[in-house]
Amino acid sequence: MAPPITELSVLEGKPNDMRTKMELMIMRIQSEFCRALEGEEGAGCKFTVDRWRRHNPSEGGGVTCVLQDGKTFEKAGVNITVMTAPLSKELQASMRARGKKLPEDKKFSFFAAGISSVIHPRNPHVPTIHFNYRYFEMQDEDGNNKHWWFGGGTDLTPYYLDEGDVKLFHGVLKSACDRHQPDYYSRFKKWCDDYFFVKFRGERRGVGGIFFDDLEDTDPEKMFGFVTDCADAVIPSYLPLVKKHKNDAVSEEERRWQLLRRGRYVEFNLVYDRGTKFGFATPNARIESILMSLPLHARWEYMHQPAPGTPEYKITEVLKNPKDWV
Repeated sequence: MAPPITELSVLEGKPNDMRTKMELMIMRIQSEFCRALEGEEGAGCKFTVDRWRRHNPSEGGGVTCVLQDGKTFEKAGVNITVMTAPLSKELQASMRARGKKLPEDKKFSFFAAGISSVIHPRNPHVPTIHFNYRYFEMQDEDGNNKHWWFGGGTDLTPYYLDEGDVKLFHGVLKSACDRHQPDYYSRFKKWCDDYFFVKFRGERRGVGGIFFDDLEDTDPEKMFGFVTDCADAVIPSYLPLVKKHKNDAVSEEERRWQLLRRGRYVEFNLVYDRGTKFGFATPNARIESILMSLPLHARWEYMHQPAPGTPEYKITEVLKNPKDWV
């Protein structure tokens, strides 16, 4: 979609470096996914491509691709970030809380390369999808106390429950996981259900998927292969659902319900989401890219409850009680 953030000569000089591999992988995924989504829009509706640098250009930047007011997608965002920057005290405290052993008397810097995407469709029968895959390195000012890890996941938020859709989605993710470790899918499926829980609502954001963080317990090349397979699973897990439902008939009540559920999506992203919190805590953060995940339209109604027996009630019961889909 755009030239790499890192100078091409640097990437070519270090083809086997994990930083290089990760940057090239997320660039490829961004391009392939954006082109696939544009293919569902038809002629004339394209992503806006915004290549940006941080205030200090030596700290890197990103490429934010956004499609708004499309025929199929009301708002679609696909963002990559490649950056090196000082680790704030707030983020150091967060890392220690997650088990990272960081000396109190040292300053740290970090490298991060990741792709993050949220797709808000126009038709309520097409689910919203979110995915994020990232690589993180950290070291102190003397080049010691080095840490690295991978994180990420893909999850689905339907407005109306089509069990066949959810089974297909989870099945594709399970196949990607099973190529690497037989317990990955079950572990990361539960992690996803637990992570995307809105405590004050007593419900999950969606029907789950996979989620993991701080993966550093095996060879980095193997971890990179796993993350790459998960990222490559996004299109086959989601595009069939778009094609199936994008032209479904929609009532005013279904549109209203979609907007109410998008309000719940906003609540999670602003209150709980770890990536959003990380972005806000990073000095000189680019707010437009951080808030790219928010929908164009959302709705809140006082004391709204779906009536028992309705399709709206059916999906809320699943959000309160996660199921095994495959």
